[in-house]
Amino acid sequence: MPTLIFFFFTLMLPMLLCKLLTHKCFVSSIENVYQDGDLVISAFLPLYTYQTSQHTEGAEGVDVSLRITPYNYQYVMALIFAIEEINRNPILLPNVMLGYNIHNAGSIESETVFSFLKWLTGQDIFILNYTCKTKEKSVAAITGTTWEISSLIVLFLGLYKYPQLSIGPFEPSMNNSEKFPFLYQMAAKSSLALGMVSLFVHFKWNWLGLVISEDENGVNFVTDLIPQMERNTVCVAFMEFIPVTHMMDLDNAYEYPIRIMRNPAKVVIVYPNTDSSLGVLFRRWEYILPWRIWVTTSQWEVITSMRHLILDSFHGTLIFSQRQGDISTFKEFVKTARPSKYPDDIFLARLWEIYFDCAISNATCKSLKNCSSRGNLGLLPWYHFDVAISTGSYHVYNAVYAVAHTMHKMLTQEVDLQGMKNGGSMDFPPLKLNSLLKNIKFMNPGGDPISLNPSESLHIDYDILKFWDFPQGLTYNVKVGTFSTYFPPGQQLSISEDKIEWSIGVEQQIPVSVCSESCGPGFRKSLQEGKAACCFDCVLCPENEISNGTGKYIDQCVKCTEDQYANTDRTVCIQKAVTFLALENPLGMTLASMALCFSILTSFVLGIFVKHKNTPVVKANNSTLSYILLISLTFCFLCSFIFIGQPNTSTCILQQTTFGVVFTVAVYIGVLFKIIEVILAFKSTAPGRRLRWLLISGASKFIIPICTLIQTVLCGFWLGISPPFVDTDAHSEHGHIIIMCNKGSVTAFYCVLGYLGALSLVSFTVAFMARNLPDTFNEAKFLTFSMLVFLSVWITFLPVYQSTKGKIMLAVEVFSILASSTGLLGCIFIPKCYIILARPDMNSSKSRRNRVQWK
Repeated sequence: MPTLIFFFFTLMLPMLLCKLLTHKCFVSSIENVYQDGDLVISAFLPLYTYQTSQHTEGAEGVDVSLRITPYNYQYVMALIFAIEEINRNPILLPNVMLGYNIHNAGSIESETVFSFLKWLTGQDIFILNYTCKTKEKSVAAITGTTWEISSLIVLFLGLYKYPQLSIGPFEPSMNNSEKFPFLYQMAAKSSLALGMVSLFVHFKWNWLGLVISEDENGVNFVTDLIPQMERNTVCVAFMEFIPVTHMMDLDNAYEYPIRIMRNPAKVVIVYPNTDSSLGVLFRRWEYILPWRIWVTTSQWEVITSMRHLILDSFHGTLIFSQRQGDISTFKEFVKTARPSKYPDDIFLARLWEIYFDCAISNATCKSLKNCSSRGNLGLLPWYHFDVAISTGSYHVYNAVYAVAHTMHKMLTQEVDLQGMKNGGSMDFPPLKLNSLLKNIKFMNPGGDPISLNPSESLHIDYDILKFWDFPQGLTYNVKVGTFSTYFPPGQQLSISEDKIEWSIGVEQQIPVSVCSESCGPGFRKSLQEGKAACCFDCVLCPENEISNGTGKYIDQCVKCTEDQYANTDRTVCIQKAVTFLALENPLGMTLASMALCFSILTSFVLGIFVKHKNTPVVKANNSTLSYILLISLTFCFLCSFIFIGQPNTSTCILQQTTFGVVFTVAVYIGVLFKIIEVILAFKSTAPGRRLRWLLISGASKFIIPICTLIQTVLCGFWLGISPPFVDTDAHSEHGHIIIMCNKGSVTAFYCVLGYLGALSLVSFTVAFMARNLPDTFNEAKFLTFSMLVFLSVWITFLPVYQSTKGKIMLAVEVFSILASSTGLLGCIFIPKCYIILARPDMNSSKSRRNRVQWK
């Protein structure tokens, strides 16, 4: 029993009240308009919305009342216009008159159910599963404009297998032919999200707010929008979902603009349900949310609500309006529509009551006759009623023609018309109509191709309009651009920036809406931890990397090529200069001068020794070995020139081999052999010793070519497996590419150097052991000191050589050659030259005998 009582009060009581209170024409959400015909097209459209107003002075709260929506009434005009146009067409449906049955689909589900049950039963007071209609003439139903209305009605129409054509935005979940076999969406899949993101990328806006209706359509839009934003590095600053029924709770409406005001994003996307409360809310927000760039759609009811106000805050709103064919005669039709022409149209009467102060009869709920000639919808400002066909009305127009073309196809398939005649009406089976409707294709009177096949992808083009608000209270939409997916990426958006006037309070330059300012040339983005990708810091590019662009696209710097280097500002790559240890270079010139001077000095010493070859100083320690050592030292100094100048294959090979062989001769032959001869001379004085035989036979001289041959073999092995070659070094010196010799086999290089080091160590050891041997001109001490200098130079050379690069590495090697050669020359021959030139008294046989006798 409680269930029945509840059912009575929720379903039956509103109907009874509407019938009983006939003394006054109340606004009812289940009002309808019916025009008879052979066949009838039904429509469920949201024609009424709830309006709020404050109580009179002294009262608290708000009044809520139903009021016709002028913007949505255009759907009715489009439906009637299309049907009358088809009825006048002698070719499309000859001998068939179409009628219409228009019902209001309320913003509350129960109101929509009431309207549907009234259509189903044919009675104002209805009983479930019972109909009073004598004959069903309806062949299809047009529903919309929201997903909620279409999804609710499809549950009922599916039971009766009636084709349903939805005029709302495309809904992916309803595009399932198996789940909804009798539902067709007039709107194609939208590219609105791609178009909006293309606009944001064009103006370099990457920090945006979203104000979305909390319904299925709003969720679908966000689902399409967010991936497009992420692909183009556009971020969401905030997202506010506004409940569709929030108009019943307007006392809390200010919490939304407060959150929006706190966010610095200057661009806000508004995507509402056309029947949502956003229009009412924005009326309250107009002075709270100044100076934002609003981006929205042509279905935005906020535009309708703004038309009555001087909203400087919304001046410059960008509107994406779906482009459609021009139905030129529609405007003239709207201008001729009057209550006298359509006396049964209660919706038109309500419109006349609002705009032309025309009273409605309480008995008949129709406009009084003296109002028939008063007013014209075409005279109203566009912000009250726009005579240009809207996107939703265009879908209604196409839906009517889709049904008409389907029925025409049935007629042309030689259907037995006489068999279908029944009391002056015609019976088109819904299943037969539905099977043809699935594949119907036609060209509408506006020149646009129409197809109801969900598998066919039709492109949607958009006009981008600019909302201008003038101080006189006039508003105007200016076309400032287009978006078309027919064009390739990068050319889909076209904007005329000179036609755009931005919001008052913003300079006429393009507004900026970014989380972080764009990084300038030479910098790159560094994302801030825990924040969106659009929020970042700008850091200088690393060494030898550049960024020469600006904007959010500089995620990484670009590394310069091997032959280029980055300038100090990290903005451009500069070609590196080719360089080498040239003779003209100060370092090269210094080393060359030193090598030349020391080689001349060595030659001068050789000349002195040759000139005084018969003196005791020269003859005392084997003059031939002295000559060989001086010649070897001269070549050591001169081989430095091979390291200076532009390298080539020949010089690269000669650098290391010449150095190795010449120093081997100098160290072993010139030093070690001299020391060995000194030792043999003193240790072999006793008769019968083998050492004396070695000294007399000259067997020690065979050691000279053997040691030299070993070094030569090592060099030959080096050249055989991996010889030195010309190479470039682009990293050692900033801004330069150094042409240098690559040693090829590093192992072979250190083997040659190690062999030379081993000879040096042996020479030093032997010289140290012979340092105290008695001799008038004993040079063992000088040889010991010279080898100490030689070893010190090359031991120091190894770590220094490894820690340097480029030309400095080469200069270190040349300097080591000069220093070690100079050590040998200075320690061995300078003291002798001093005796020869400065102390000739010590360079005589008599002086030598006196010295021996004294010892």
